[in-house]
Amino acid sequence: MQTVKVALAEREYPIYIGDELLGHGDLLAQHLPQKRAALITDTTLAALYLDTVAGALTAAGVRVTPIVIPAGEQHKNWHTLNSVFDALLAGRCERKTALIALGGGVIGDLTGFAAATYLRGVPFIQIPTTLLAQVDSSVGGKTAINHPRGKNMIGAFYQPLAVIADTGTLSTLAGREVSAGLAEIIKYGLIRDVPFFNWLENNIEALVARDAAALAYAIQRSCENKAEIVAADEREEGERALLNLGHTFGHAIETGLGYGAWLHGEAVAAGMVIAARVSQAMGMLTAADVARIVAVLERAGLPVTAPDFGLERYMQLMGIDKKVEGGKIRFILLHAIGSAFLTADVPPHALETALAASVAHA
Repeated sequence: MQTVKVALAEREYPIYIGDELLGHGDLLAQHLPQKRAALITDTTLAALYLDTVAGALTAAGVRVTPIVIPAGEQHKNWHTLNSVFDALLAGRCERKTALIALGGGVIGDLTGFAAATYLRGVPFIQIPTTLLAQVDSSVGGKTAINHPRGKNMIGAFYQPLAVIADTGTLSTLAGREVSAGLAEIIKYGLIRDVPFFNWLENNIEALVARDAAALAYAIQRSCENKAEIVAADEREEGERALLNLGHTFGHAIETGLGYGAWLHGEAVAAGMVIAARVSQAMGMLTAADVARIVAVLERAGLPVTAPDFGLERYMQLMGIDKKVEGGKIRFILLHAIGSAFLTADVPPHALETALAASVAHA
């Protein structure tokens, strides 16, 4: 087991990375402020892991209240959140009762937001079961639900007590889910870690094939990158915004198509290609740079062309984005591979050129 620490201004918390961690009840229990926990998962994950985790916690002396919600991005909404509150109140869960998120990004985001708001804040722990959640959404304290007009528009910054990433859960993922996680892994190389990007180019097929050693390194390195950024900028007032490379376009794709039509990582991959082409149109990336980015995403099994909504619709969808400031859409672009920046000064022709190239063969 490897441990990566997320060091915040007031405290730090661990990310445990290893195989067969779900059955280690003591690993979980040591972070609980009382011997009670609500274990929140979805219908798919409940069949796979609920008994294992609940049994391990019970064996460690923890009283467990299981809460099972419908699976899928389309259920990351107020209705589902309120059903979680109903179960917590019915179970008389207290202020020191921890909420444990067992699942992918939807479960982690929704459970974290429930924890941030139930009784004005209760502890929570992340147990991410997808590759994307293990390398991105479970780390850093972003919690949210979706609104019909925009993804993740209602939420809070609320840090977990611990993250337990059991790599054994990746064996049950569909190939599409693995690819979606690789999009966020590739992102770290693009925004700040050239040696990691080079490593990914050489090892992407091993990751797609779920080589255990390759996955363990990629997860650890991704968590180290994110932990460093979150430690420096917990509430996204500066550098942390760079983690959103591809997300402004990607969230527009998810909202425009309807939540769940594309996986989050798939939309981010197509969004990163658009961002790369905007960077090229502005004279920063070369055609060879863009070709490298497209190639590694394609080899990861990810889409590199976007739905053709048209420029006006993209601008409308991106106008409802958390990075909008002073009425201006702010974009994360690339000076070079490994060097990202945030800007609101994007010439319209650069957006038009990039979008035209990115949806040409969609």
